[in-house]
Amino acid sequence: MNYYHLKNTGLHLSVVGLGAWPFSSGYDWSNIDAPDVASVLSAARESGINWIDTAPIYEESEKRLGAALKGRREQFVLATKCGLVKNGAWTDHDLHPATLQKQLENSLRALRTDVIDLYQIHYPDPTVALEDALAVLFRFREQGKIRAIGVCNITEQQLLALPAEVDSVQQEFSLIHAQKGKKLLDACQKKQIAFLGYGTLGGGILSGKYKQEPNFRRADARNYFYKCYRGESFDKLQPLLARVSQLAQQKRTSMAGLSVAWALSYPGVSSVLVGAKTTAQVLQNAQGAVVHLNEEEKAYLEGL
Repeated sequence: MNYYHLKNTGLHLSVVGLGAWPFSSGYDWSNIDAPDVASVLSAARESGINWIDTAPIYEESEKRLGAALKGRREQFVLATKCGLVKNGAWTDHDLHPATLQKQLENSLRALRTDVIDLYQIHYPDPTVALEDALAVLFRFREQGKIRAIGVCNITEQQLLALPAEVDSVQQEFSLIHAQKGKKLLDACQKKQIAFLGYGTLGGGILSGKYKQEPNFRRADARNYFYKCYRGESFDKLQPLLARVSQLAQQKRTSMAGLSVAWALSYPGVSSVLVGAKTTAQVLQNAQGAVVHLNEEEKAYLEGL
């Protein structure tokens, strides 16, 4: 496993991180309990993965992580987010200072920690200027409650307008949308800001797990977030999955590992987040850190 130094923070992130959305119970994504989370964390550390990314909007994820991290908090770089609030069946974007203060306190309590290593704005709020929201996070950092500051799901234009104190940007980056995020990635390089990719397996589809169109429950987040599991979208993805499968066999790695390796092969990608519900999935994901792809192989995967 290789590691990326998040400049001016003292934090070192493994180039493969553990996404904790699958630890949620509220999005009908999965329903694993604390003992399973603990096993996944153990497998992550054994494979060299040292950072975890979660969010309060993932419902039980923070609490489950907090319980599983008891006695080994210092082994992990812990990242969470703020700015999304459940409002009945809807999710509101809310970056007002009172909301940020409340969410930080709740996250610290749920995660059973005194400090968040990387605290990130989950999505912009059209009613609050990003600069104003970041000013609140800068104050949290001055108070010693957080160590580093990140912003997720922003545009290239928003990034270029951000102050230099931002440490990272997190954006979707996967073979499913191979061109999406590349302009943002270039902008991160120009501003010397860490780029953290998420959704690298498209919710699991790039692992080869789904041979046929899955019959998810209506509330399952994969029905609306990645938009590649239904009908024509699922059918159009099959040639890509075939290419990933073929090259993974040639490289003697898993489809998940190859998909991670593709993302890490791009200059400027600091780390990628991959969810896991089992120890086997953790090990497959971690393989991506040691698989090398040349330009011809990258072009083949992208269908160029």
